Amino acid sequence: MLKRIEPENIEKYGKHYDEAGLWKKIGAVAKRAGSKVIYPVLLLYYVLQDKNTPLKHKAVIVGALGYFILPLDLIPDLVPLLGFSDDLAALVACVKAIIDNVTPEIKEKANRKLETWF
Repeated sequence: MLKRIEPENIEKYGKHYDEAGLWKKIGAVAKRAGSKVIYPVLLLYYVLQDKNTPLKHKAVIVGALGYFILPLDLIPDLVPLLGFSDDLAALVACVKAIIDNVTPEIKEKANRKLETWF
């Protein structure tokens, strides 16, 4: 049985996170994954960079971004239509868990970056 996708279940994927790997993954999958997947990735990345983000939230963010980077996950990214659904679920669960840290400035940064790709 699969564990429910909740912040405490995705923290363990933090060992797969590194900034260079994140940007490489975004570059490789952005067009295929679409803006609905990339937007929460960007939100989490910018919240992670914010010095006011609590360490516990950073741990959850690193886990979610690590899961996104991971090439082999619950549903392989190459599966048409469904490939990024598990990634999106983990990303959205994480955004909900740290929503208090998503400031209007962070949303604006994410939107500006998204506009350069889509």
